[in-house]
Amino acid sequence: MTSTEPSTGIVTTEPPVPDRTPAANTANTANAANTANAKLPMGSLLALAVAVFITSLTETLPAGLLPAMSSSLHTSQSAAGQTVTIYALGTVLTTIPLSSATAGWRRRRLLLTAMAGFAVANTVTALSTNYPATLVARFVAGVAAGLAWALLAGYARRMVAPQQEGRAIAIAMAGIPVALSLGVPAGTFLGQVASWQWAFGAMTLLTVALLAWIATVVPDYPGQQAGGKIPVRRTLLVPGVAPVLFVMLVFVLAHTILYAYVATFLQHIGMGGQTDAALLVFGVACLGSIWVVGAFIAAHLRTLTVASTLLVGAAVALLGAFSGTHALVYVAATLWGLGWGGVPTLLQTAVGQAGGEAADAAQAILVVLWNVAMAGGGIAGGIVLGAVGVSPFPWIVLVLLVPVLVVVLAARAHGFPGRRAAEAS
Repeated sequence: MTSTEPSTGIVTTEPPVPDRTPAANTANTANAANTANAKLPMGSLLALAVAVFITSLTETLPAGLLPAMSSSLHTSQSAAGQTVTIYALGTVLTTIPLSSATAGWRRRRLLLTAMAGFAVANTVTALSTNYPATLVARFVAGVAAGLAWALLAGYARRMVAPQQEGRAIAIAMAGIPVALSLGVPAGTFLGQVASWQWAFGAMTLLTVALLAWIATVVPDYPGQQAGGKIPVRRTLLVPGVAPVLFVMLVFVLAHTILYAYVATFLQHIGMGGQTDAALLVFGVACLGSIWVVGAFIAAHLRTLTVASTLLVGAAVALLGAFSGTHALVYVAATLWGLGWGGVPTLLQTAVGQAGGEAADAAQAILVVLWNVAMAGGGIAGGIVLGAVGVSPFPWIVLVLLVPVLVVVLAARAHGFPGRRAAEAS
């Protein structure tokens, strides 16, 4: 019997009752091992990783370009920071209705449409010298992101056997730390030597190349009947889903408050000329983080989530206390990257495991709330920046991380179970 979840149109198949004889158990174990070690469709998964890279970099690129963007668009840095907020709002307002409206579309067609939206939005952003026009383009990019994010994790899962889903998602989500480690520093450098518009123009060229890659390599899958609604209330009542979503909401809010204004913060402490270098250190650490998470997430999701929270907390405490010592700022950037890099994979995996049969609905809700947190971080950061400046940002982040850690530790039975609880379920 098959069932199709309403948010992404992923078909799941219920396995037949297994043969429990000793010979059958031996064969089943061998088959499971062979399946787990089967060759992953790397060409297709890497195409998804590039799509994730584009969505992540389009969202976060202003973080390294804020002073240049505010000058060119004749607005304050606080207002320029709202280009992150408006992107997130585009995702928040459209993800669930568009996911339902396009549920019947074939998956590759939907992915191509979403990525084409990025090409258009980034082209307009690159050509714009007008702040309102830039905001409209950023909103359109956020709409495209909503379509893409509601699709990408499920697409990666659908390409592989159940035993390989964690690895497949980790590969696809590797686009996030690569965007942070290479994309944002490169875009910042390009903005410094040429102009910030060139950074967005380069994004368009990469997206056009990806469209050809997707069309020729990524497998296609059918959609489903349109018109289904995401069962939000029922999904939130599934044990473990609400704690994971709370952790995601507050963690991403805390991260965004500082990250969206990191160029402004570095400028404030006399490191404005080292923004690209600091972001490079942060991003390389993110790559290390996602490698560790990909290798150990199956058995240590809870431990890794706790470690991520503590690392980010240590990083912002270091920034708050010793921002005058530039060497320690780079240490803080390293700790921040080590803590943050694997967070998207950890939280997507946690909400999928907690959601069970409602996993796809939980993923769609996570996408929406993730971008609520991004928008909230941009707005809150802008308000604080305008009122008292950038100095309190690290301490605000540290305070927000306290309830994150408390909920992760408390959600031992569901949400972030220990190894024994995970194996028992």
